[in-house]
Amino acid sequence: MKGGGRRPDQVAEAIRQVVADALLTELRDPRIGFVTVTGVRVTNDLSVATVRVSIMGTEAEVEEALAGLESATGFLRSKIGRTITARIVPEVRFELDRGVEHAARINRILGELREERGD
Repeated sequence: MKGGGRRPDQVAEAIRQVVADALLTELRDPRIGFVTVTGVRVTNDLSVATVRVSIMGTEAEVEEALAGLESATGFLRSKIGRTITARIVPEVRFELDRGVEHAARINRILGELREERGD
């Protein structure tokens, strides 16, 4: 895979830090509950940053949290622009990461199987 060097990775890490910090200290939207940034992917041309998030809660709470995150994209993009040194500030998109949810489900199923077997 031909990459854009280290720059997209560096920008992705900077964006992850800015978004995670803003979630903890600055965003006050009540829709944004238990949200964790699990990773960021940035295109090679640095035009789009996809922020992967894990959200704990019911499906309705997850949808509300995603809507809250979407409404905060302008604020987050301006924070990112003040943090990174790039000609273009990437467009911020959010993507739900269900990996943590799947891992918890698998652990629960394995625990149930152990109980059934008497382990």
